[in-house]
Amino acid sequence: MTQIDYQFTEEFARKMDAEDPINSFRDRFLFPEVNGGKAIYFCGNSLGLQPKSVKSYLEKELNNWANLGVDGHFHGEDAWYHARQKSKPALAQIMGAHTHEVVAMNNLSSNLHFLMVSFYRPTSERFKIIVDGGAFPSDMYMLETQVKFHGLNPDEAIVELIPRDGEHILRTEDIISEIIKHGDSLAMVNMAGLQYYTGQLFDIREITAAAHSVGAYAGFDLAHAAGNAVLKLHDWEVDFATWCSYKYMNSGPGNISGVFVHERFADRPDLPRFAGWWGHDEGQRFLMEKGFVPMHGADGWQVSNTNILALAAHQASLDIFMEAGMSNLRAKSEKLTGYLAYLIEQISGKSGILEIITPKKPDERGCQLSLHIHRGGKAVFDDWYSHGVVGDWRNPNVIRLAPTPLYNSFLDVFRFAQILEQSLKKFA
Repeated sequence: MTQIDYQFTEEFARKMDAEDPINSFRDRFLFPEVNGGKAIYFCGNSLGLQPKSVKSYLEKELNNWANLGVDGHFHGEDAWYHARQKSKPALAQIMGAHTHEVVAMNNLSSNLHFLMVSFYRPTSERFKIIVDGGAFPSDMYMLETQVKFHGLNPDEAIVELIPRDGEHILRTEDIISEIIKHGDSLAMVNMAGLQYYTGQLFDIREITAAAHSVGAYAGFDLAHAAGNAVLKLHDWEVDFATWCSYKYMNSGPGNISGVFVHERFADRPDLPRFAGWWGHDEGQRFLMEKGFVPMHGADGWQVSNTNILALAAHQASLDIFMEAGMSNLRAKSEKLTGYLAYLIEQISGKSGILEIITPKKPDERGCQLSLHIHRGGKAVFDDWYSHGVVGDWRNPNVIRLAPTPLYNSFLDVFRFAQILEQSLKKFA
């Protein structure tokens, strides 16, 4: 990224917005209000804003249901039987994958469980799982119960990676070192792509290569990376991954997840899996016969027929992504988050009140910055919210802010900085 001479002025922020080729996409989203004013919404890392087009996408499917009834499965535009196909091109672009390597299905935690059935096959010698310490609780519960399902002790099987003393983020060399250290006993590396608490974007390519070098699988929870970071899952030879669609992909609270399974497993009926009829050979599905024959690629991991209304809301956002382009979104994201980091450092200086714990290098983070609050605690967060800033508080003392390139502007960042400047005076 070209070095930018950032400035703490409204004129600079407006100039950057005027030169932003994707600034107009902001108008396609609905912003909540806080205390009677339009929010400065920096919480896309938790729940993305609603695209204005969602309503029409949902109404279309509701009309199909009303007018066609059960015939909607095979008749009308976008017949439901093949509805998953429409999202594949966008998902492939966002994930850096082939269309047959991705499919929208289920929810994130259930997908992690389903994928673990296939890729976590512990033996007495090779049974350990490496995970980033402090991983999102759902991931930890999933791993704990999967390990117990196989009759193993989580304290022995799960290896949590912790940053060095006095540091907030994991060094790539330390992750690789632990993979090599546990090599002969390692069954899987199952990490976040982007750590939800610190905002650190891990080197997925290097971690995957290291796992493969010792004979282990590499899988990733991309909840905070999908639609945020540049991903090349196929080229990086990641074995499997899953994500949610309601954060940076703006598809609605708790909405549909998706999975990636590398094409080398596309035709592996021998891989164990918990099957359902929607993963069965599409050409034979309605013969209603015994004997599961998995579909080619990621589709073979489907279980139940897809939630059509969930897919419709998802598609509304995916169509916007296709139009904006991930390269444009990422280019803006680096500038936008860079501007936020610059202003925070300029304003907070050596006050000792807050500290950015997210990596400084753009290629080691997404759009999120995590701020360690050393004085004032949640009162700082509450003060910002009273002035219209919607961020995210995480115990014990971190505020996460995520200026999202699809709908946030440089002027949003500037206005937050004005609030920050006044707020810090209260807690000095």
